[in-house]
Amino acid sequence: MLIGSYSPSLVAISLFVAILASYTALDLSGRIATAKGRSVYLWIAGGAMAMGTGVWSMHFIGMLALRLPFALGFDTGITALSLLIAVLSSGFALWLVSQPRLPAWQLAFGALIMGTGIACMHYTGMAAMRMTPGIDYDPALFGASLLIAVGACGAALWIAFNLRRNTPYVRLARGGAAVVMGFAIVGMHYTGMAAAQFADDSFCGAALDGLSGKGLDNLVLVTTLAVLAIALLTSLLDARLEARTAVLADSLTQANQELTHLALHDMLTGLPNRTLLADRIQQAMQAVKEQGGCFALMFIDLDGFKPVNDAFGHHMGDQLLREVGQRLREDLRSQDTLARIGGDEFVLLVQLTQPDDALGLAERQVILINRAFQVAEHELKISASVGIAMFPGNGGNPQELLMNADAAMYHAKGMGKNGYSFFDASMNTNARKQLQLLQDLRNALEQQQFQLYYQPKFDAVSGIPVGAEALVRWAHPQQGLLLPATFIELAEKTGLIIPIGEWVLNEACRQMSIWYAQGYEDWRIAVNLSAMQFCHAGLVKSVAAALERHQLPANNLTLEITETTAMSDADASMTVLQELSDMGVDLSIDDFGTGYSSLMYLKRLPANELKIDRGFVRDLEHDSDDAAIVSAIVALGQALGLRIVAEGVETNVQQSFLTRLGCDSLQGYLLGHPLPAEGFMADIQRAEIGAAPDKSRA
Repeated sequence: MLIGSYSPSLVAISLFVAILASYTALDLSGRIATAKGRSVYLWIAGGAMAMGTGVWSMHFIGMLALRLPFALGFDTGITALSLLIAVLSSGFALWLVSQPRLPAWQLAFGALIMGTGIACMHYTGMAAMRMTPGIDYDPALFGASLLIAVGACGAALWIAFNLRRNTPYVRLARGGAAVVMGFAIVGMHYTGMAAAQFADDSFCGAALDGLSGKGLDNLVLVTTLAVLAIALLTSLLDARLEARTAVLADSLTQANQELTHLALHDMLTGLPNRTLLADRIQQAMQAVKEQGGCFALMFIDLDGFKPVNDAFGHHMGDQLLREVGQRLREDLRSQDTLARIGGDEFVLLVQLTQPDDALGLAERQVILINRAFQVAEHELKISASVGIAMFPGNGGNPQELLMNADAAMYHAKGMGKNGYSFFDASMNTNARKQLQLLQDLRNALEQQQFQLYYQPKFDAVSGIPVGAEALVRWAHPQQGLLLPATFIELAEKTGLIIPIGEWVLNEACRQMSIWYAQGYEDWRIAVNLSAMQFCHAGLVKSVAAALERHQLPANNLTLEITETTAMSDADASMTVLQELSDMGVDLSIDDFGTGYSSLMYLKRLPANELKIDRGFVRDLEHDSDDAAIVSAIVALGQALGLRIVAEGVETNVQQSFLTRLGCDSLQGYLLGHPLPAEGFMADIQRAEIGAAPDKSRA
């Protein structure tokens, strides 16, 4: 028998290729495990080609490492068949480890199939030499090579399955596993080679017309390394891209969660807002219908919060609201919901076993709020009025339940505050009216039901008209003409005041532009801004857009804000007022004297006008204190260089007194009632004729 030898360098290279092929296979199994859809099959196909080529080339280089005393060659067709067997076996292995589970019987069956395939690849490759006489194989070593192939494949499948997920140090683990797998594969190959026995007179039939061994080892090595390197690099780059995509997806998920949280929670207290509360109420209603039981909706309004806010400032008021929310939240069970739905209004949704349980809970809320709050260095005392609506019984949907709880809360306030009241049928009429009014208010803008009435302002000394104040009216289809007191508070609570305010501003500017074109260029049109409008981020842009749309000079528009609104957050107010002033808009502090102004802030406000509240003017003739206050306001305004306007003038004595004090302009029922634009101009023209009968307006 002929005894062959091996080239140490090619043996080492075959081991290196086996380890590299094993690592590539492990890495590709990880890519396949994370792939989805059609990409799974693309990765399996590409992986089978790379892995199969690697295993086959290790075998081929191992065969080229064999040195026999005759020339060797390899049949091209049979060699290609051995490569195909390697690729198909590798594809089967990658498909098997891509499955969600790999039970022991499936692992054993897979190892048998793949091991048989690898053994077939090896012995088919040996047959490619077309030896004459044929190769004899030692039965023991032949059997050992088969067992090694099956065992190695079983170990490889188990390792690949368990290392396919990206875990800490997974690449290090794959590297170690690749070394073990590489030695196992090489061991099977060289055991099979050792089993081969060549007769003394043997010669290689494929040496004449097959692939020659000369230089073939280098070609196979370079080609294989290129295939494995491309496969490994593609896998690594894809893994890097997937990791970055995963990070981006996590960031987007987190951002979406934060946006969702912001959309459903109150910014100040972190409690659920009106939107989330409505959803929780809907869920609670569904649970009661399916499982029985009941729940209470408790509308909690803070008594005495506004004086605290006015006296200590907006910042202190915010801290107090946070403390209230924290105290109420600490008393909650996990299945209950506490929400803040507006200014100083909280709503508590509590699951109950019996309706009577609501009584004790309501008492507890009142007691909790009645305890003093320590905010900064101040001890603050407030109380709460609680309105309670029960389900089932007091409403069929979240909005109706809230309206009824709100109505019960107002009843508690009417009973003296610092207490609670259950909703009953006697409050139903008012609650339904409020609900219907809200529905009507939502349609009013779309159906153009709002109108502007104009109350004239006159120069106090000459009696000449100097402009008008725009006052909104609602021409309700059923209830007739409604004054602002009927619907403005509801508009404020629901946020509808923003679009209503926009309409008032635009309509007032439109009408003033008409009067401007008619020659009343010195007039100013006054528009009231609500607290919510003033705090709205788009106010300055809305004012600029209205002036631009109607081509009205900015100094023909006066914006009136109440003293309390201006002072609730003086620094923020200063910024907004300064932007409006820079634009050229006239600014008036309305209801002056009724709030808690700081003279330090007042002198810094870019206002042009102070407006004396009608409450001081009303009792001017009979109350010396009111007369003194009005005199002081006029003196203060004159010292600050501001125009002084007095509203609510209803008698000649009031007119005479205010004129003597030095008021610049007056308005009130004595001088003119609010009227639509046509009636307003008719009165103005009559007044002009009366003031100057011998002159006609140019």
